[in-house]
Amino acid sequence: MKLHGRPCWYELSTGPGQLAAAEEFYREVLGWSFRDSGMPDFEYHLASVEGDLVAGLMPMPPDAGAMPPFWMIYFAVDDADKAAADIRAAGGGVHREPADIPGTGRFAVVADPQGAAFGILQPEPMEEGGAGGNAFDQSKAGHGNWNELMTSDPEAGFRFYGDLFGWQKSQAVDMGEMGVYQLFSHDGADIGGMMRLGPAPIPVWLPYFGVNGVAPAIGRIEAGGGRVEHGPMEVPGGAFIAVAQDPQGAWFAIVGPKETAAG
Repeated sequence: MKLHGRPCWYELSTGPGQLAAAEEFYREVLGWSFRDSGMPDFEYHLASVEGDLVAGLMPMPPDAGAMPPFWMIYFAVDDADKAAADIRAAGGGVHREPADIPGTGRFAVVADPQGAAFGILQPEPMEEGGAGGNAFDQSKAGHGNWNELMTSDPEAGFRFYGDLFGWQKSQAVDMGEMGVYQLFSHDGADIGGMMRLGPAPIPVWLPYFGVNGVAPAIGRIEAGGGRVEHGPMEVPGGAFIAVAQDPQGAWFAIVGPKETAAG
């Protein structure tokens, strides 16, 4: 499996004092369990499902100002320092310079030239899977399943990510007034799509998590205090999606069969 350019981690920054509440919500919605990462002087919790580490959760960093809660997608890179330099050279930005996380790898928080933030991670092997490759698995519920970029310039965005990660254009879906939804692939498999901004006020990445039954998952989202903004809607290929906000306001999406499938 080629790691460079593959989605490898999902990270929630939630409101101050809201970490326990966020965990309870995602425990009910996605079936995650949680444990403290054990990082000294840093509150960072790890979410797992079926023995795989799939996400990290933390309170909003103090230097984030009034930024609302959000999910960040990390993509694996062979060399974090080189990738950060390449991003700068291509007109992107580096919000957090490359730094080491013991036992995890070397990471940076960056942005593409249109301003959409994402993370890069030069991973080391982790216990229970995790940042080395199991957070993104389109065959398992509770894992990352799709990665969607809403941007002010999809063509420029694709050139940037294609050069950086080696992604390739796949199917282009005409969405009428909303423009073209351009699927992109990594290592021969479709992993996400890019589109014009639509309802998003600024360029942003949106993570989709797999569920076994979108309709019942919508019920769990609403029962847990979240809000479904779009869906359920069928997408090409027969899957269904829904886009939602968690109780703290972080946007995420779910994808899977409409009803729970036997398996």
